[in-house]
This record gives sequence, structure tokens and C-alpha cells, in this order.
Amino acid sequence: MKRKQFLRSLSALLIGLALVSGSVLTPLHAEPAKKEVTVFAAASLGDAFKVLKKSFETAHPGVTVTYNFAGSQQLRAQVEQGATPDVFASANLDEIKALAAKKYVEETQSKIFARNKLVIAVNAQSEIPVKSPKDLAAAKLKLVLADKSVPVGKYTVKYLDAASKDPAFGASYKDAVLKNVVSYETNVRAVLTKVTLGEADAGVVYATDAQSVETGKLFTISLPAGLSEIAQYPIAPLVKAPNKELAQAFVAYVLSAEGQQVLSKFGFLSNQ
Repeated sequence: MKRKQFLRSLSALLIGLALVSGSVLTPLHAEPAKKEVTVFAAASLGDAFKVLKKSFETAHPGVTVTYNFAGSQQLRAQVEQGATPDVFASANLDEIKALAAKKYVEETQSKIFARNKLVIAVNAQSEIPVKSPKDLAAAKLKLVLADKSVPVGKYTVKYLDAASKDPAFGASYKDAVLKNVVSYETNVRAVLTKVTLGEADAGVVYATDAQSVETGKLFTISLPAGLSEIAQYPIAPLVKAPNKELAQAFVAYVLSAEGQQVLSKFGFLSNQ
């Protein structure tokens, strides 16, 4: 009898402990699932978009913004090869139009959110004097440019074509400049890095990228306004965005007054 009572008491005790531990281990309120918005963005947007990330995440608790920065043409190729970001932000209209043609984005959903100017970045220690755009054709100058498949490279070629038609530069200007090119890079940041490190005397970059370099390492020269195109930056959610609601929210934030203020601080021109 005593043995049976003991076993019943032991069983009750074990069941009680199990219930207590179960109540301790089982949370009363399950934590909400974390959400992620993936943004493919042109390399030149790196610094500004990192600030936008912090503000957006603060305004959307539990949301993480994940970036993939690269040349716009590289990002487009990744999407065409199967990558599924939520948002695509390019440094020119060509990549968005190419994605729209294949139904990856809706062109009507694409919005211009920023503009940018091209400048000549010159290493402060360069032994070759570069004081104006004409000096890009100077003998022995080591010049680095972005590949023509990259937006900034396309803008550069357009500038050289336009300048070569201007009597002030002469028809041979483009050929003379291109003879000085020591390398073509896959994105604007790579161009800037080579100039900053002294691997080249000069390079053509966006004004915003040159602005990010430590004072004293390089100086910039503006390109003639009538010959150099203003870069336009479009942004759009992907048709098959894994998180459509967050994709729309991120695009709206970039276009908002707060988002535009951040971009302005990094040297981007208004989207108007």
C-alpha cells in the first residue's frame, strides 16, 4: 500500500514539474517574425543608402534592410539570372527599361529619386597638371574610366562625343583622351579608389563619390554643363518582390522629404 501511495505521489510530482517547466519554457507571447527588404542599388548610392537604412529600420521595427551594391548593369544581370530583390535602384534609366522590357519591373512604377553630376577627380599628388577638362588629353596622363557598360562609363562616352564636336576641344579630343586610359573599371567606386591611391592621375566619377574622399587626397574639376549629361537615378519595386509591402514602403521613403534630405546631404541633386 505504502509503495503504491509513494508511486502515485512521485507521479503527481513529476507531472507537476513538467507543467511548471512547460509554462516557463513556453513564451506567453511569441516574438514577431523578422522581415527583410532586399535592395539592389548602384555603387554610387552606397554612403547615402546606408544612412537611409538606419532611418527606415527605426521607423519599421523588426525590419532589416539588406543591400547589394554594384554597377547597375551587374545588378540587372543578376536579376535576369534569377536573383529576387525587393527593390532596384539604378544610376541610369537604361537598366530599369531593360528590366521592364522583360517584365521584372513595371515601368510605370519606376520613379526618378535623385540626379548626379559628373566631375573629373584628380589625385592631389599627380605630377601631371590637370586644371581643366582639356587636360585629360595631356601626354603621359594616366587616366582611369568606368567601362562603357556601366552608367557612369556611358555618361563619360557621351561627354567625350559631345566635346569632340565642340570647336573649343577639337575633333581629336576623344581619341587623345582614350589613349591615356590605363584601365576600365566595373563601377564608379573602383575608379575613385584608383585615383585616390595614386594608381592613376585622374578619373571621371560622380560628384557625390568624389565628395566622400578625405579632404586633401584629391580635387575635382567640373565638366562643361552643356556637354555633360546629368545622371538620373530611378528606383522601382520588383514585380516578384518577396515582400511587396516593404518594397513599396522603402521606395516611398526614398522619395519622401526625409529621404530626399538625406540624399541631398551626400551631394545628390533634387529629383525635380
